[in-house]
Amino acid sequence: MDLLAHLAAFTATADEVSFSRAADRLGIAQPLLSRRIKSLEAHFGGPLFDRSRRQIAVTEFGVSLLPYARDVLERAERLGQAARSARAARVRAVGVPAHCAPAALAAVLHAGAEHGTTLVLRELPPRQRQSGIGDGSLTYALLRVAPERAALRVPLGLASVAGAERARRRALHLEDLRPPRGAAGLPILTLEEDEAPYAQDRLERAAARAGLPGSLVVAAGPAVTALADTLAGRARLLCAEPFARQHGASWAPLADASLHRGYEVAASECHGERGEVPRWLAGSLAGVTG
Repeated sequence: MDLLAHLAAFTATADEVSFSRAADRLGIAQPLLSRRIKSLEAHFGGPLFDRSRRQIAVTEFGVSLLPYARDVLERAERLGQAARSARAARVRAVGVPAHCAPAALAAVLHAGAEHGTTLVLRELPPRQRQSGIGDGSLTYALLRVAPERAALRVPLGLASVAGAERARRRALHLEDLRPPRGAAGLPILTLEEDEAPYAQDRLERAAARAGLPGSLVVAAGPAVTALADTLAGRARLLCAEPFARQHGASWAPLADASLHRGYEVAASECHGERGEVPRWLAGSLAGVTG
């Protein structure tokens, strides 16, 4: 028996002194309300209403139980309010890529505050963001997916020493980077954000098709060191344009869109979110990706 629903039927009928008005108040059919009253009477072992008169009346037995019924319903309502407040006040962890622009991250935090949600941003590599959504350590996360099926697509390109590419917008083909015969060529450094398995595989195959030596594509390691090598003219860095511009490097996009970054905003089902991402959060996280 749904005790709360049955107690609600009891108290509403006592207040309205009418089965039909009580049913209207609760938004249920009158026969259902009557069945709930009869079930409650059977449960407690006595009549709650005197039906022998034209207008029903609460019995002496019902009067003795009515305050307790109201108390149970009031406590249940307070419990529901406490649960709603706890959900609204809970801190939500959001997994984002490393090296995002601080202003973009601040916009996410501001959006959370506007919607009464405390957000904690965690800069993590792609694998950890994926596992965090699975194990519930993250409530939301930006996950790397193939760009052709991504909700958010970010062009990738090559950063180089300022002025080397003359800040041109012409798309770069990997074939353009093939070193002259006998020359070593500048290495292409990849950040941890672009070391998701499918992304690495695509880049390696594209480089092979373009005739680039396999040793030319190298994991960058610490981003600071990679930037230093890039700005010193010793390497090119695979990255998004905002990252390159933020650090004073020239940048040109890759022509092959299959090598670009793709993201989706995911929600963990471990926090009662049912896999749903608030639209305001998805919109603010779009800015984080660049």
